Amino acid sequence: MRVYLIILLLVLFSGCISDELEQKTQNKEETIMKNISISSAAFENGSTMPVEYTCDGADHSPALAWKGLPDGTRSITLIMDDPDAPGRTFVHWVIYNLPADSTELTTAVPRNKSLDDSSLQGKNDFGKIGYNGPCPPPGKPHRYFFKVYALDTVLDLKSGASKSQVEAAMSGHILAQGEMIGKFGR
Repeated sequence: MRVYLIILLLVLFSGCISDELEQKTQNKEETIMKNISISSAAFENGSTMPVEYTCDGADHSPALAWKGLPDGTRSITLIMDDPDAPGRTFVHWVIYNLPADSTELTTAVPRNKSLDDSSLQGKNDFGKIGYNGPCPPPGKPHRYFFKVYALDTVLDLKSGASKSQVEAAMSGHILAQGEMIGKFGR
């Protein structure tokens, strides 16, 4: 009888823990639903990116601005990628550990491993540090997603990290996110 009572208590206790964990997970998911608003002076969301920001032009990064970061933000990450690339999503830019109080990136961010504000740049799928713009093969225009993440931590990564390394480090630390899309075709 004692064994059954102990088992019953364990089952009840584990159910309480499970409910508490589920509630915490749900609260975290609700927090992530908050959107960061992103804009660019260079192009409207969903419109064509000017040639200046592509491999056919100067290949400068466009100016980007964001607002709506939640309280508790300790750093910001930006990832730009092309899900329309042949065979896989192609990464054009990874920049992380932007200061929590930053609200923009200027045009032509230098392609340095680290910037004056202590933010770090990762390696893109061209095998380079920093931004490399759209350079699709001829055909239908591709979509380029600029994704901004507000994090509750500063990522413990060195410069040159890949998108997958940055995403792994961000896991469980995203407070809010937002995105905008630029298009370009040749």
